[in-house]
Amino acid sequence: MTIDDESVTTLEDLRGDLAGRYKFTATGGGCVDSAVVEADMAALDRDGYVIWENLLSAEECRRIREEVRPWLGHTGRNSFEGRRTQRIYSVLSRTRVCDRLVDHPRVLAVLDRLLMPNYLLSALQAINIQPGEAAQLPHHDDGFYPVPRPRDPLAAATIWAIDEFTADNGATVLIPGSHRWGKRRPGPEDQSLPVVMPAGSCVFFVGTLWHGGGANTSACDRLAVTAQYCEPWLRPMEAFSLSVSRDIARSVSADIRRMLGYSIHPPFVGAVDGLHPLRLLGIEQD
Repeated sequence: MTIDDESVTTLEDLRGDLAGRYKFTATGGGCVDSAVVEADMAALDRDGYVIWENLLSAEECRRIREEVRPWLGHTGRNSFEGRRTQRIYSVLSRTRVCDRLVDHPRVLAVLDRLLMPNYLLSALQAINIQPGEAAQLPHHDDGFYPVPRPRDPLAAATIWAIDEFTADNGATVLIPGSHRWGKRRPGPEDQSLPVVMPAGSCVFFVGTLWHGGGANTSACDRLAVTAQYCEPWLRPMEAFSLSVSRDIARSVSADIRRMLGYSIHPPFVGAVDGLHPLRLLGIEQD
C-alpha cells in the first residue's frame, strides 16, 4: 500500500505504508501458557517484581560461572558500580553462554505485554559482589530517562542468580510497591526485601521499582547476570551496534538479533539508509 503526499497529515498516516512493511515478529514468549503470564503480570502490577525459581540447572550455572570468571578483574569506578564489585559489560560480545538468559521464554512473555513491540536489549552484564561490599545506592533502572513519575515503566530488568542469593551475600534489595511512587525517594520507614533465591533463579522487575545491590557481609562472592530491556524508541544503556559484530548478530537467535536493534519501531525508527537493518546481515525481513 502507498499513500499520496496529500493524505499524510500526521505520522500516524504512515502506519498503512512504511509501518506496514515492518510488521512485528512474534517472540519466543508465545509458547508460555497465558495463565502463567497473567499471574506474572498480576504480581508485577501489585508488587513491581516477580521471582522465578530454578529456571537454570546447576550445570548451566556452573558453565556460566566458569565462562565469565576469566573476565572478572577490575572493580567499580565509583560507589554505584561498587568498589568491591566486579562487572563485565557487553557480555554478548564475549560469549554465547548467557544467551538463554536474554531470550528466555518466561522473560519474553512478560516483556511482550509490558513494553511496545520490538523492544530492545538495553544491557547485559555479569556482576560479582565480593565480601566487604557496601549496599548500593537505591535507584530505579529507568531513572536516567528524564520523564517525570508517576508513570508506566519505560524499561524492565532481570537479575539471574548464578550463585545463591542470601540475605548476607549481596542479594538484590527491593522495595515492594515503589514502582507506583511519584517523585519521592525511599526513606528509612519504607519496607525493603532482600531477594533470597537459589542459584538458577531469576527476579524480574519493572524499571520504576526502587532497588539496589545488598551489602555482602559473608565470606563468599555473589555472582549474577543482569539483562535489561527498554522501549524501542529509547536509547539503550549499552551501544550494542558498536560492541557486537555483524558476525555475532548473525549467530544469535532471532529474538536477540531483534533486541540488538536489527528491527524497526514503526514507521521508520531504526532504519539504515532508509531500509530495514537486517539487510546489513544479508537477511531479508519476513
